[in-house]
Amino acid sequence: MLLKKIFLLFLLLLVQGTFAQETIKTIFYNVFDFPSAPPANKTERLKNVLQIYEPDIFMVCEIENDFGADLILMNSLNFDEVLYERAPFIPNQSGPSEIQQMIYFRSSKFSLETVDVIQTTVRDINRYQLKLKTDDQGTNPLFIDIYVAHLKSSQGTANQQLRLQMVTELINYLNTIDPDSYVIFAGDLNVYTASESAYQFLLDQNNSITFKDPIDEPGSWNNNPNFAFLHTQSTRLSNGGFGGGAGGGLDDRFDFILLSENMFENEELMYVENSYNAFGNNGNCFKNRIDSSDCDGDFGADLRSDLYWISDHLPVVMELQTDRVLSTNTTAYTELIKFPNGNMTSNLLQVNVHPSIQFDVDFNLFNVLGQSILSIPNNGQTDFSIDISTLSKGLYYLTTTTQNNKTFKIIKK
Repeated sequence: MLLKKIFLLFLLLLVQGTFAQETIKTIFYNVFDFPSAPPANKTERLKNVLQIYEPDIFMVCEIENDFGADLILMNSLNFDEVLYERAPFIPNQSGPSEIQQMIYFRSSKFSLETVDVIQTTVRDINRYQLKLKTDDQGTNPLFIDIYVAHLKSSQGTANQQLRLQMVTELINYLNTIDPDSYVIFAGDLNVYTASESAYQFLLDQNNSITFKDPIDEPGSWNNNPNFAFLHTQSTRLSNGGFGGGAGGGLDDRFDFILLSENMFENEELMYVENSYNAFGNNGNCFKNRIDSSDCDGDFGADLRSDLYWISDHLPVVMELQTDRVLSTNTTAYTELIKFPNGNMTSNLLQVNVHPSIQFDVDFNLFNVLGQSILSIPNNGQTDFSIDISTLSKGLYYLTTTTQNNKTFKIIKK
């Protein structure tokens, strides 16, 4: 009898292990004119927010330049150890807008496979395809197609039509990919009600890929206290001192993460029920600033203070689960690019490129203002040096033009 009980216990543990789920935490955030908009310590405050949520995929809009993208990577995500990578920054191809989208991802779980731009009449919609690092990724890869957007803002028929046009460009693009793809569409959609045509087109069952809203709360979200728990703009009563942005307190649901329908029915990659939230919103902050003591609750005062200062938007978060087994055979990128004599020098910076990198790696050196100082090809060399002897003393940033787009801090003595 004892042996039978031990066997049954072993069988139960085996079954539980067989059906173990790996969680993937995602977040979308409009970081508002980053990095130029005040205050100066936004990266530190953003670090505090991301430390609480610990995302695997971080989707962003309103990044102004490559330097801003690097600041978030280095100071808000990889401040202690290198855990995240980012996509290349591609300046906006659509119209005069200088703000752009970006994605960051946990390098132990994902590799970046494809980057593309969908041009529209207003701003780009950016595509980022990630591959999950599973044990069988070579023979049975699992891809996630992520599209990040910032649709046209403001009310009025003309702006609604521009939002619809942007969504139409996305739907037309999705018609060209595998209809069974796992697709995430995240962004500041700037829609005021569920009846708006742009939102409805995303949910249209006639599309080759139909999206679902995980929160499933249709209605007129704008200025409606019944949807106070969903509102993501504005975190502030006034835009004074912030370089612009919206005021008036929380009264709009502008920020979304939508999922393709197959992510509600396939255990290979599935939405975690009740994991979608307006991060920082306790549901009691209608028409108020997010850091008000009247808005207290599960999201504490320190977090809400950081969110108040970072942006006029709140992030939205959502979790996925997969039944696939993640690989434990991952190589840290920091092992592939090394500085044998350290990152501080007054003359020549010695660089080592691991032989496993089977392509030329170009390096670009930037000052703290984001201005390009030097562009250095390594021409296939595994060991070479960069002459910084003529530069002024201080901090610089060295970026690599690889798919992983890593950035390193360099100090001129």
